[in-house]
Amino acid sequence: MLQVLANQEVFAVEKGEGPPRLFVHCSLARHESLIPLARALPAARNIYFDMPGHGRSAPWHGHDYQSDVVDIAVQLLDGPAHLIGHSFGATVALRLAAERPDIVSRLTLIEPVMFAAATDPDAIATHRAAFAPFVKAWTAGDRETAAKLFVGMWGTGPAWDDLPAKMRATLAEQIYLIPAASAAIEDDAHRVLDKLDRVTCPVDLIEGSTSQPIMSAILDGLAGALPQAQRSVIEGAGHMVPITHVAQVASVLQHC
Repeated sequence: MLQVLANQEVFAVEKGEGPPRLFVHCSLARHESLIPLARALPAARNIYFDMPGHGRSAPWHGHDYQSDVVDIAVQLLDGPAHLIGHSFGATVALRLAAERPDIVSRLTLIEPVMFAAATDPDAIATHRAAFAPFVKAWTAGDRETAAKLFVGMWGTGPAWDDLPAKMRATLAEQIYLIPAASAAIEDDAHRVLDKLDRVTCPVDLIEGSTSQPIMSAILDGLAGALPQAQRSVIEGAGHMVPITHVAQVASVLQHC
């Protein structure tokens, strides 16, 4: 249902009964992308929402995108919950756990794009070089090319031209949300990395073996700061691992 959370009109839904789990999807997706993973896990009260500008939520009209999404997540919780975030959604979950550890019982970060956590100079240089064409297209105002480049790097695999025209138009419309979140994940504008000692719950760090090289560097940084974390690599998977390799990710979470 639509409701106003953090001054945004947000679509949120709960399904099932049991211990609460909150799912936070990746950029340019919607909450349904994580429902198959939820169904593959033990029964729980699963809470989902479409981030502003995604799915059935209204366009975003705030001042700090990650802060708004974190505030929305907080307002959807009524007590400690297992947070499961993918990609940008994982950076939201990480920040929430660092700032509000009282409402996080377990933290699962799947391919978290917290680029500021990486310290490997080679991985960082490779990431910046690969992302430079996106920055150039966005700066030039070419939304379609920016969306095409972003999906090519971080999407599920289908070529841009093979996507339905309506989907391409939607992705081009949403692409402004990527630079809107950049300061939070590239520069750690909210100093999340300085607060990781407050994360005392169990942490799952999950990556795909064929993802961008920067991902392993990010998880190296997070694992070093979160000694209670358990790290898993899903063989043959890329960045969209919770969508393309549901059973393998569910197996990791069931056995942690």
